[in-house]
Parts: sequence; structure tokens; C-alpha cells
Amino acid sequence: MDVTTFHLPDGTEVPRLGFGTFELSGEDAYRSVAVALEAGYRHVDTAQGYANEAEVGRALAESSVDRDEVFVTTKLKPSNATAGAVRSSMVDSLRALGTDRVDLLLLHWPAEHVAPLAETLEAMTSLREDGLTREIGVSNFPSKMLARAYELAPVVTDQVEHHPYLGVPKIEEVLRVRGGFLTAYSPLARGKVAADPVLKELAIAHDVTPAQITLRWMLQRPGVVTIPKSGTPERIRSNVEVFDFALSDDEMARVDALERGERLIDPGGGPDWD
Repeated sequence: MDVTTFHLPDGTEVPRLGFGTFELSGEDAYRSVAVALEAGYRHVDTAQGYANEAEVGRALAESSVDRDEVFVTTKLKPSNATAGAVRSSMVDSLRALGTDRVDLLLLHWPAEHVAPLAETLEAMTSLREDGLTREIGVSNFPSKMLARAYELAPVVTDQVEHHPYLGVPKIEEVLRVRGGFLTAYSPLARGKVAADPVLKELAIAHDVTPAQITLRWMLQRPGVVTIPKSGTPERIRSNVEVFDFALSDDEMARVDALERGERLIDPGGGPDWD
């Protein structure tokens, strides 16, 4: 299994370790993305709702890394789910990012209170056909809604909260059957993994951090892409250093056993989770 890249059936290659930018704003967002690119990340995740696309774009433009080497993801606000707003807001996002296309465009949350899912996905598919995005997908969709999205459009991923304390097997199964991938946000459980006794023990054994153990665990599981976020340069650099050690089957099982259904991000009005 390739722990660095997920290969989609259409030939698109997705770096499996990306850099998340949720809650990073202004100069912090710019500096963090700049550090991430310098440290070796080649996948950057942003969103219209994060209000940091311009800063992410500036970091991309000023980096010595060629734009074509970076997999860029952004996400549509649910309020932009109508056909017209999908396209117009996408144009605004591309302008803010300083690029003529992104690699992946997601619908950030289910938005059928704004527009039917079929309308939104048809408009997103049109953007894909016009070359404004290479791939499309969804975010925060439970398994049944994800399966319906697959019936309507060529989606490739569902970006959801996932970490050692929250498994999403039903979503993973939908994606596995269709050749897609899971994008795990908040993979470090908003910092909780740092104090976990099991992860600390494994970290000592491998001379790494609990965060590195957690990210390596994700990368050794099939079909998982993960986007840890940090605003601290040392942690940004540390989190990408997960390719020079490996977990045994026994160690993987110990991390698997930490699952307890603990959801940390559940804003009001969200879907009925699996």
C-alpha cells in the first residue's frame, strides 16, 4: 500500500498527508501554509467558510514549490449551494487563491435547505467539466447521504471528523466500494491524542510524538487521507515526519481499540451522523 499517495481510478494522485487551515486566519494562515510547503506538504485544504483563501493563495504564490506540485482543496459554503452561487462563488474562490483551478472542490456541509443536492452536484460537475476543479466531493455527509451523492455525480471523497476516538466505518465502506477516499479532519482529536497513554507508549517505543503515531496509523489504513492543522511551526514540521517508521499489526490494533464514538465537532443543524 502506498502511504504517501491515493490513486484515483481516473489517474488523479492525491497526497495522503495534507495541511488543514481551519481556524487559521490572516498572517497566521499565510505563515502556517508557507511553513507547511517548506516542510514538504503537497496538499493544502481551505474553504470559503474559513475566510483565509487569499492568505493560502499568497503562500502558494510566494512559495518556491510549483503550483502544479500542490494539491489544493477548497469548499463551498452551504449558502452557496444553488447552481448560480456554486459557479459565482467558485470564481471568487479562484480569484482569492490566485489560481485558475483547484484540484478538489467540496460541498462543506449538507445544504438541501438551500438547494436540492442534485442541483448543487450538477453545478459542481459542470465546474469539473469546465476545468475549474479537477475533482469534486462532499464534506460532513453521513453514509446514506454519501451513497446518494455518488448516484448523482462523480464525487471522490467525503471529508469528515475522524481520529482514534471516532471511527466512521459505514462512510469508509461506501467510499471503498466506489473507489473513493476518506478525508479525515481533526485527526489529532483537537490535541487530545497528546495525552493518551496508549499513544504515548507507542510514541516512546518509536521515538516520535503521539501525534506522529496517530498520523502514521491513519496512513497505514487503506483509503484514508488526513489533513492535520497547526499554527505552530515546530508541530507543522513534526507532523509531516511520519514516513520513516511504521506500526506493526499489533500496534495498529492497539490504536484501533481506542475508538469510543467521541465526536468533537457537531454544530447545530448538522446531519444525523452514522
